[in-house]
Amino acid sequence: MIRFVIILPLVVVAWLLLVKAIGDLKKANIDWTGVATFIGFIVLAFWLRHVTGMG
Repeated sequence: MIRFVIILPLVVVAWLLLVKAIGDLKKANIDWTGVATFIGFIVLAFWLRHVTGMG
């Protein structure tokens, strides 16, 4: 029961933050090329770590 009392407010807060972030993203003028490049570098780093076992 205590877990439910702790987890439920966290889920509600996370949901509200997600809804607010999506609303802000729709209004914002974002350079999606830069965002995609940034995400690509992160994915490449994890993939190279997985392949080479270094890092």
